[in-house]
Amino acid sequence: MELAKNVYEVTKQFPAEEKFGLISQLRRAVVSVPSNIAEGYCRAGQKEKMHFLSISLGSLAEVETQIILSKELGYIDKAISEKLVEQVISIQKQTVSLRTKMLNDHRAKIQQ
Repeated sequence: MELAKNVYEVTKQFPAEEKFGLISQLRRAVVSVPSNIAEGYCRAGQKEKMHFLSISLGSLAEVETQIILSKELGYIDKAISEKLVEQVISIQKQTVSLRTKMLNDHRAKIQQ
C-alpha cells in the first residue's frame, strides 16, 4: 500500500496532459498490486492464490517500467525514481518468495 500512496503523491506533480495517459496507467497498475494480492488471499485454492500473485508481479513490472519512463520524460527526478524502484523490487522479492513457499507447500502436500 505504501508504494501506491507514494505513486499517487508523485503523480500529482505530473503535467496535466498526462492525466488520461501515464498518470492513469501508473495509478491503475500500482493499485492492481495490493488488490490482486488481497483477492488471491481470499481464494480457496493454492493455484488461484498463486495466479493472483503472478498478476501482481506483472503489475509490478508495469509500474517499474512506467516509473523509469516518467524519469526519462523528466516528470520525476532520479532520486524519487530510485526510491520507487527500490520499493517495487522489495515487493517483487516478497511476492516471489510467498509464491515459491506456496508452491513448495503444494508440492509437499501432493507427495504425502
